[in-house]
Amino acid sequence: MNRRLHHIALPLLVATTPLVAQDVPPAASDTEKLAREVQNPVAKLISVPFQNNFNFGIGPEDVTQYVLNFQPVIPITLNEDWNVITRTIVPIISQPSPAPGIPSAAGLGDINPTFFLSPANSGKFIWGVGPTLTFPTATDSLLGTGMWSAGPAAVALTMQGPWVVGVLANQQWSYAGWGDEDVSAMLIQPFINYNLPQGWYLSSAPILTANWKESARNAWVIPVGGGVGKIFHLGKLPLNGQIQAYYNVRTPEDGPDWQLRVQLQFLFPK
Repeated sequence: MNRRLHHIALPLLVATTPLVAQDVPPAASDTEKLAREVQNPVAKLISVPFQNNFNFGIGPEDVTQYVLNFQPVIPITLNEDWNVITRTIVPIISQPSPAPGIPSAAGLGDINPTFFLSPANSGKFIWGVGPTLTFPTATDSLLGTGMWSAGPAAVALTMQGPWVVGVLANQQWSYAGWGDEDVSAMLIQPFINYNLPQGWYLSSAPILTANWKESARNAWVIPVGGGVGKIFHLGKLPLNGQIQAYYNVRTPEDGPDWQLRVQLQFLFPK
């Protein structure tokens, strides 16, 4: 078993205000509009998600790994035509010993910022492209790669009636660092949301990952599942609550069997 702990810095769609107001049905309530708005990863809204990930069945001991992803989203207006959406994942990880001879570990993981350049006046088709980076900030060698990595990222989506459908993807390669091996890793996150009355919505956003440095048997993590979410208010502050569960139909030999994802997202619309 690889002594480096298996964990996924999950870039759940930390959504924001849609780039085109006409995409929202005019009869929808403010809460229903906001539910659609938070499903656009490159929208112009500050949001602060706290995403709790429980990865079950890791290693021979079948331990549960916990990852809290703090994921602030900050949009930057370049001009009337272009925005840059910054999304940063800061993982806090707790990992029991997954096998004899491998210690437990807890602390900060590798920080992953992404920058999407996106048109400010998109139509039905919304997109963003830019770089994604990983910094070797892990406080324990078991919680990160020990490598500086970078690569391209892209997102594309469309909003049609109650549906919000799209995909986010990135690929990273290491270029410096002190880790045991180089990094070549891909992430693909298709997402589909169906919006219901009163701010409720159904969602599926599995995160597929590929580690190209592993053998074909151990390269992929492919989850299947979904869940439900709702927009609600704490006083005047809108929040987005969400719970999802995924079963890994393909996973490395000592990887997790399934995952529970619970998120609370603070929203700051203008």
